[in-house]
Amino acid sequence: MKLFIASDIHGSSAYCEKLMERYEEEKPDKVLLLGDILYHGPRNDLPDLYAPKGVIEMLNSIAGEILCVCGNCDCDVDQMVLDFPILSDYSFLYIDGVTIYATHGHIYNQNKPMKGAKGILLCGHTHVPCIEEYVDFTYLNPGSVSIPKKGSRHSYMVFENGVFVWKDVLSGEVYQEYKARQI
Repeated sequence: MKLFIASDIHGSSAYCEKLMERYEEEKPDKVLLLGDILYHGPRNDLPDLYAPKGVIEMLNSIAGEILCVCGNCDCDVDQMVLDFPILSDYSFLYIDGVTIYATHGHIYNQNKPMKGAKGILLCGHTHVPCIEEYVDFTYLNPGSVSIPKKGSRHSYMVFENGVFVWKDVLSGEVYQEYKARQI
């Protein structure tokens, strides 16, 4: 199974369009969105071409492919316009022998993991790509599609055959990989 993972679009139709181009190239089985889809949030500057209605249209066109968790900037009103569920705080996936705990990162994260979490703790929220190994889990962050922080790239991830791959949203260039432990 090929999983296409993205976080923190924050209403940028310009970067969502680039993400959709990568989606078309990657041809994944499913898309996993780690929250903060439409609203930019009070702490962030407006992203390039802030147009949530455009993001709604693009994502709704692939609604049947999307799994999503709720970010701190997502709310009930967003659910009214999106054709896929977005309001769950977390999701569990078991793919290719790897257990993945997917959440946005504002409730559960590397400093406050879910009880009993073993495997991959996959979060967005910080807008910074990351790999951190802990005793029971590995914390991974794909970074942000539209508002990267700390000098990072506009990025997304692909998970396939037990390997997480970080890619640049603009070019599709691979810049980091992580082979997951099977748990």
